[in-house]
Amino acid sequence: MKIRFNFVGTSGFGQKKEESAGEYHGLKKNLLRKNINSTHMKAGLESVKELKKLVGLENIKELVEEIIAFVKIQKKRELEGLATEPMVFHMIFKGNPGTGKTTVARLMGKLFKELGILERGHVNEVERADLVGEYVGHTAKKTREQIKRSLGGVLFIDEAYSLARGGAKDFGKEAIDVLVKAMEDYRNEFVLILAGYKAEMDLFLNSNPGLRSRFPIQLNFADYTIDELFKIAKIMLEERQYRLSVEAEIKLKNVLEKAVSNGHCYDGNARLVRNIIEKSIRAQALRLINENNFSREQLIYLQACDIKDIPSKIRNSNDNIIRVFEAQKFAVSGGN
Repeated sequence: MKIRFNFVGTSGFGQKKEESAGEYHGLKKNLLRKNINSTHMKAGLESVKELKKLVGLENIKELVEEIIAFVKIQKKRELEGLATEPMVFHMIFKGNPGTGKTTVARLMGKLFKELGILERGHVNEVERADLVGEYVGHTAKKTREQIKRSLGGVLFIDEAYSLARGGAKDFGKEAIDVLVKAMEDYRNEFVLILAGYKAEMDLFLNSNPGLRSRFPIQLNFADYTIDELFKIAKIMLEERQYRLSVEAEIKLKNVLEKAVSNGHCYDGNARLVRNIIEKSIRAQALRLINENNFSREQLIYLQACDIKDIPSKIRNSNDNIIRVFEAQKFAVSGGN
């Protein structure tokens, strides 16, 4: 996967060097060599280890490897007094609920801290209500407060397209203007990640031509396949010290297949799996109480009868039509 980077980093990366080569080496060489040979760089990044444990997300894993390689090479180039590329990590995440957007954003914050790009690496997760005020001037104040809280880390805005959906007099546009200005004023101090449904995010970016160029990294989070959902279920159960009987495995796969055919992408992907698992655990608890059977094996294993079918949602096909219609209206109105 080829990603076009436009990086603006901290610690002086991307800045034109005015001093002579001798002065440069004297001031920076030891620090850069220390960063390159740090424990994280040599032994492996914890954020990468966590990312590799996640099911799917192959395009994101590949991107992270590219980012790490790029940062390392830029540091080595600066160590040798060579010109370096500016670094900007602002990102767009597109995908349905439960596809890992928030999880990846948190790992990105951790990664950037480990690489020395961000000082704190924390993630400030907000939505429209946290940014948009109720009267003139209120929005700018609220948005600046969230930006201030995000300095040294990541500002993650979920359903970011909602900032441009309220009409010409809506204060959401003011929030966008403040964010754009902050991306310039604090370019080395925080990373902005906007997330939401793919169609809505594409229309949001198209309705604000200046925005797209400010986000050099745009990632699609695909819906999980049935096999991936099953793997996620197994991981969730193992973390809770539960297992599936052979019959329960067959039943769970059937339930997941039906969920996918009924439009699971709007029910939350991994979130849907978590709901199924939690409901199954409650069903097992009730069954064991009724059976008065509390052996270790019975406490561990879920049976087929514990895995409940998900009611079919007749409205799923209509949901898609409604979403397309709303997206078209958004496009025609120019985001108003």
